[in-house]
Amino acid sequence: MDTLTGLLDGPKARGAFLLRSVLSTPWALRIEDRAPLSLITMLDGAAWILPDGAEPVLVRPGDLALLRGPEAYTVADHPRSEPDILIGPGQICSRDGASVATSMALGVRTWGETRPDDERPSVMLSGTYLAEHEIGRRLLGHLPTLLVRPAGVDTTVDTLVQLLATEVTRAEPGQEVVLDRLLDLLVVGVLRSWLAAPDGEAPGWLRAQADEVVGPALRLLHDDPARPWTVAALATEVGVSRAGLARRFTALVGEPPMAYLANWRLAVAADLLRDPGLTVAAVARRVGYGDAFALSTAFKRVRGLTPQEHRRLAASAEAGDLLGGVPGEAADHATGGIAAEQSSTAAPSAGVPTTVVLAAG
Repeated sequence: MDTLTGLLDGPKARGAFLLRSVLSTPWALRIEDRAPLSLITMLDGAAWILPDGAEPVLVRPGDLALLRGPEAYTVADHPRSEPDILIGPGQICSRDGASVATSMALGVRTWGETRPDDERPSVMLSGTYLAEHEIGRRLLGHLPTLLVRPAGVDTTVDTLVQLLATEVTRAEPGQEVVLDRLLDLLVVGVLRSWLAAPDGEAPGWLRAQADEVVGPALRLLHDDPARPWTVAALATEVGVSRAGLARRFTALVGEPPMAYLANWRLAVAADLLRDPGLTVAAVARRVGYGDAFALSTAFKRVRGLTPQEHRRLAASAEAGDLLGGVPGEAADHATGGIAAEQSSTAAPSAGVPTTVVLAAG
């Protein structure tokens, strides 16, 4: 499989939170839901997205904005509009501490507040992944905080936006599955545009998949991480010299082939450890370690915690759907532990840009 396909083993939304918001100006929403990934598009009117600590970005009708959590942000009709609605963990909406879920309901998956004299309010469509494992931490770790894909780049994606806008207000059997899959397709569409854009600032190891030498080498490592690879064996498979592969791989990816493989094995292991049906020994065999002890030693050295600790923290986080939903001391422990693990992931995570706005097609 190609590198992006391996990275996108998902997104696989499961009961994602989809909402159509209808709002008269002035309006502003403060988002502190700690969701791992959200998508926003405007169906009518424009909106400003204001990530904390970054410049405001204008989103026009048809543009798609991906926001990586858990950082908070504001969405508003104008950068100077003051938010009066707070959206917290679990998608709980409140004003001055009181829930507005019922008072602002406007129909099936539709919510908002309009004035009688407003003939054309702003209409926003949003989709939120409620759990980190639905996207995959290998992907989240490399995304910018805000990624905006303009309308008109891909007519297929533009059509999917309109299809989602139609489907979100329907109450049909199996509708949740339809909405989940449409959200997944839109997210993948944005990511493909990001990867293809010369100014998209995607990590070098992702861009390297298009290289005639490094791309096949990456696919081999991703498809069979358990194989006892050497640089020589990998070079033979792709038909180049050992020195040539090492030099080109390091230049494009940012680290030598075997260093990349070691980090990739641990990233795959981290995902596999979330499955309670797999023992640490079974995970070790799948990613190329001789036994559980060897995997545990490498995992602890690179990520700062044992596979068992990682498994426990991941289960604790997912049990609360969101880290923000884990009560009290458990939330602090889970947040701190996973944050520490993220800080010690593979080198490609370094230098992730805060905001990326792709050029129009």
